This record gives sequence, C-alpha cells and structure tokens, in this order.
Amino acid sequence: MSFLSFIIWNVDPEFFTIPFLDRPVRWYGLLFALGFLISQQIMFYLYRKEGKPEKDVETLTIYMVIATILGARLGHVLFYEPDKYLANPLDILKIWEGGLASHGAAFGILFALWLYTKYDIKLKFFWIIKDLIGIPYSASAKKVTRPNQNYLQVVDRIVIVVALTGCLIRFGNFMNSEIYGKPTH
Repeated sequence: MSFLSFIIWNVDPEFFTIPFLDRPVRWYGLLFALGFLISQQIMFYLYRKEGKPEKDVETLTIYMVIATILGARLGHVLFYEPDKYLANPLDILKIWEGGLASHGAAFGILFALWLYTKYDIKLKFFWIIKDLIGIPYSASAKKVTRPNQNYLQVVDRIVIVVALTGCLIRFGNFMNSEIYGKPTH
C-alpha cells in the first residue's frame, strides 16, 4: 500500500474567529487576500525597477481586485448555474454562499487590464477617504496613455503575480478540503 493512503485530511477550514464579531476567518479568504497583498508588493518592486510611477500599482491593484472578484463570480454564475441565477438574479450578490470560477476571473482580469491601459477611471466610492479629509474627487473616466504600459507589457508583468495569487487561492481551497480526488485502482 502507498504511504499516501494513510494520510487523513481533516483540517478545519476556519483559521480563526474574530472575537467581537463572532465571524470566522477561513483559510480561503485569508489566502485570497494575502495573494493580492503579496502581489501588490511584487508589482511595486517591478515598477520601481522599471522607473514607472508607483501610484499606477495602486490603481492597477484596484482594477485587479474588482476584476478578479466580479469575473470569478460571473464566471460561476454563467458557466455552472445559469438557470438558478437567471431565475433568482439577486442570488448573484450572495457571494457568502460560495461560487467563484477561476476562468471567469481570467476573463475579468484580461478585460480590466485593457481598461487600465486605455482609461483612467476614478470612482468616488473608492476614494471616500479623500472626501472625508476634504480633498475633492469626482467620478470620471478619461482616455489616457500610460507611458511604457501597453496592454501586452502589463499582461506580461501581471502573469507573474496572477500565478502566485492563483497558487495561494488553490492552497486555500485545499485547506478548506474543497480539492480532493476519487480513489483510483
């Protein structure tokens, strides 16, 4: 018999519970967020090394987080359970019930990177902190050119951190006991 047949996997998917909220923090969510944080630091390093503005990394991070979550959710909705969600469209918003698809995230990311290279979109919602401290900021979208940042160049840099984040997310799936196989003979 194989050594692997003696491994019993029963890890608790909850990493810890936030005491005052009585809300669990699961491995999946923790590693998902950690992937973005580490990726952002790597992108800061790359942009510094290439002499590009670091503020573009912050903008790029916002694009990537939104695109990943929306793309993954819509991917799950459209590819796996379209009938369920078309019958109850408000259920699409219930992300706490699960349902993200990595291939949907890939489509979302590619589209967001195209937007990032073509437009400077500023949303008041994401800059509410500036409003709180008195710096006026309005929602707008204008066509821009980012120096030395065409679509393929940005995709070339992003693929490094997308692979890393994908690995962390898959490790989160593993810790939640969501990735398992069937016995073979």
